[in-house]
Amino acid sequence: MSDGPHRIVFANEKGGTGKSTTAVHVAIALAYQGARVVAIDLDARQRTLHRYLENRAETHRRRQIALPTAEFAVFGGDSTDELDALTHEMGASADFVIFDTPGRDDPLARHVATRADTLVTPLNDSFVDFDLIGQVDAETFKVRRLSFYAELIWEARKKRAMSTIKDQRKQMDWVVVRNRTGYTEARNQKRIDQALTELSKRVGFRVASGLSERVIYRELFPSGLTLLDKGHLGELGTSHLVARQELRTLLAGLNLPPITAAAQLPLDRVSPVSA
Repeated sequence: MSDGPHRIVFANEKGGTGKSTTAVHVAIALAYQGARVVAIDLDARQRTLHRYLENRAETHRRRQIALPTAEFAVFGGDSTDELDALTHEMGASADFVIFDTPGRDDPLARHVATRADTLVTPLNDSFVDFDLIGQVDAETFKVRRLSFYAELIWEARKKRAMSTIKDQRKQMDWVVVRNRTGYTEARNQKRIDQALTELSKRVGFRVASGLSERVIYRELFPSGLTLLDKGHLGELGTSHLVARQELRTLLAGLNLPPITAAAQLPLDRVSPVSA
């Protein structure tokens, strides 16, 4: 297979699903394990991923502490050739390149999604979000048809499968991550479970547990810290510990390639590098 970096694309045409928060935490988790990580923000207007990592760099400078992080940039162009050039330049010595895409239909988001090694689609546990990938019957909640987005990824995966041997490319692994599941009514959650299971068999994605909605994620944004920076978060409450366990479960569910760096640390033992 290709020796290039593993591409992880966080994509969802709907906003408010925790996409950028999940992308940041995955990037920092990989950095803590010794991986060289590049993060490219394709949302030049909101720049959530970019701003989060900027805040992290500022905290590093202000507190004079060493924080594992990613090399990051925001792409403000409109050419896929320019984007590919930036990706090639930044990812030349990287283990992982992470893309955070806008929460809307966007040509650049389509471009990177169809070229992902791991495509991560965060969804809230609601049929409003489920509609992104499939439409269900109002009475039976059975899947009636695929959405445009699911058809796009399905076609991309078929083309990718045909070029796997010829172009030495990895098979695309599509993972639907269920974020913010803690407050979903039980009966509705069961219906979503059934619909996701049915659709996953038809389209070929996997389902992984994501991150629940907690105030802690919003509180961490100004400092750029993550749940893994336990040495700099002060005293951790129960909600912090539960959230960190969710993150470990998410990383395991993504089934990313192993990191061979000598300094690799397991997620349950990560701690800040000494300054």
